[in-house]
Amino acid sequence: MTYKLFKKEDIDRYNLDGYVVKKGFFTKEETNKVYETALSDDLLRKKAYDLNDKEGLKTRLTLWYQPGDDIYGMITRSQRMVTGVAALLCGTPAHFHTKLMQKEPKVGGAWEWHQDYGYWYKDGFLFPDMISVMIALSPANKENGCLQVLKGSHKLQRVEHGSAGEQVGISQELIDVVTKKFELVYVELEPGDTLFFHCNLWHRSNANLSDSSRWSLISVYNLAQNKPYKEMHESCITPIKIVSDNAVLHAHTMGLNENAGFLSKESDKSLK
Repeated sequence: MTYKLFKKEDIDRYNLDGYVVKKGFFTKEETNKVYETALSDDLLRKKAYDLNDKEGLKTRLTLWYQPGDDIYGMITRSQRMVTGVAALLCGTPAHFHTKLMQKEPKVGGAWEWHQDYGYWYKDGFLFPDMISVMIALSPANKENGCLQVLKGSHKLQRVEHGSAGEQVGISQELIDVVTKKFELVYVELEPGDTLFFHCNLWHRSNANLSDSSRWSLISVYNLAQNKPYKEMHESCITPIKIVSDNAVLHAHTMGLNENAGFLSKESDKSLK
């Protein structure tokens, strides 16, 4: 099988817009296997927690730091992922964390405007040499609260963040100004489509008031030399052990295990 590789125009688009979408980056067979595994993963469900938006609606997520030999680790460590991230970060990637976002019908909460680096700067990462990679496990569209981005907004660099419900968000004063200066894009994805976006890109999503779920797997990568000054999991500065692209379909351990290094809701709050 020939997997989609990054081209110069992909890298140029990422640098210009702050994001790039790779359609069909993972196959239907691969995506279905990950989604079906997640739906039946008891530990993933046990370690999940809810974050409320300003209206009290909830988005459920499970977050872990150590990429293992399970099917999620095979995605995170796959050659096509690590090679693509290395091209965008211009260096050797390490794994910061992966999270499974579970935005359920009718109750899935919104995410306010924010930059991921607004969180991670407080974790002790001095440089924004970080990237998020979101793989759609189910369709993401306007109806079920797909991601929205402000095209090119990563060039503003990091801005200050405050509280927004149980989340971190940007002040309304700054939102009113910046949203007039950058193009708003709804990033609609089909299962297997993959979004690579800069840690300073402004993004948000609406609540999911539709009848369909929106699940996505998001892996976050850090440049291995970008060592945080606060104590963190060693994985964030450890070069990734790459696995072959076909490992996703041949993962020996399907679900997560207790050694993955999970984040709890209490710890999540303490980082904000």
